[in-house]
Amino acid sequence: MAQLRATVNCDMGEGFALYKIGDDEGLMKTIHLANVACGFHASDFSIMNETVRLAKVNDVLVGAHPSLPDRQGWGRREMAMEPDELASCFIYQVGSLMGFLKLHGLPLNHIKPHGAVYGMTARDMALARAVVGVAKLFDVPFMGLAGTCHQAAAQELGVSFIAEWFADLDYSAEGKLIITKKHDPVPVDAVRDRVNRLLQEQKITTVSGALPLPDGVVEVSICCHSDTPGAVEIAQAVKALVDENNSKSAQ
Repeated sequence: MAQLRATVNCDMGEGFALYKIGDDEGLMKTIHLANVACGFHASDFSIMNETVRLAKVNDVLVGAHPSLPDRQGWGRREMAMEPDELASCFIYQVGSLMGFLKLHGLPLNHIKPHGAVYGMTARDMALARAVVGVAKLFDVPFMGLAGTCHQAAAQELGVSFIAEWFADLDYSAEGKLIITKKHDPVPVDAVRDRVNRLLQEQKITTVSGALPLPDGVVEVSICCHSDTPGAVEIAQAVKALVDENNSKSAQ
């Protein structure tokens, strides 16, 4: 079994005006990739600007984190959208982030859908093609769930794919991600156990046991959400395990 390489990513910049969600400054010090909210589920022009600035200071790569237009539901409620409409929705949001990246002299690293649309595009090929097509338009990789329409659409359209796994969310017995509107606390020890199983055994912890990673995955990005209670401590624990794992794979 080949050693699995990993990075740590986090959904960032999810406040609005004077309201803050998560400790972005603390999290930026312990992650590799930041998925920056683009205004449709959270964030605004000032927060996007500050989040990109923080990423630059901490040498963190920046990806766009577009959502359904659902601030009230924080992008975690499903919405009926046609593929061309969803593509336009994503282009609009990624375009807004691109302005701040240009301001700070940073490139766009990837695109990762947020919340409900993440699940919708993972199981619907037409919607997956629409959002992966936006990654192709901006010439960046697409981050999503391995073994789903995300990966299939990326392969079909010739877009680089970043396989993602979630440290602070549960997976169903069938291996499907359980997306909730509000994230419950997760014990750090439980997160460590999940990450160790992923990195050492290449298995996904589910509510009823474990399932193997989909075939062909040799690198994974582990997500820690900024709105999960104790997010910084969780991210630090995950980063320590990832660094240890990557040092072994480099030997």
